[in-house]
Amino acid sequence: MKKIEAIIRPERITETIKQLKNIGITGFTVSQVVGRGKQKDSQGVYRGKNYKVTLHPKVKLEIVLSDYMVEKTIQTIFAAAQTGEDGDGKIYVYPILEAYNIRTGLADFDIDDIVNQKEE
Repeated sequence: MKKIEAIIRPERITETIKQLKNIGITGFTVSQVVGRGKQKDSQGVYRGKNYKVTLHPKVKLEIVLSDYMVEKTIQTIFAAAQTGEDGDGKIYVYPILEAYNIRTGLADFDIDDIVNQKEE
């Protein structure tokens, strides 16, 4: 199993979720975050005073899925979230060693684990 974390522009989250659902990804976590990368600083106005914006609002999308879905999911996020400008975000992929269902207390298995158990 793998975990994908995608940091994307807030205005691209609706389209990204729509495209993920189209490929069968229905379980994910979405968080509002702020961050700093290559995107340039901007100016804001609060109560008539100018200020510099150095941390930009982003959305973090977290998805845990089977290994065989990773590449398709990454390509779907690229297609839905990419604008071609600085600040489009990043995608990180992590291995997941174990996962448990809180309601049942049982281990959640990766589809690849189930296939490998049948072959043994």
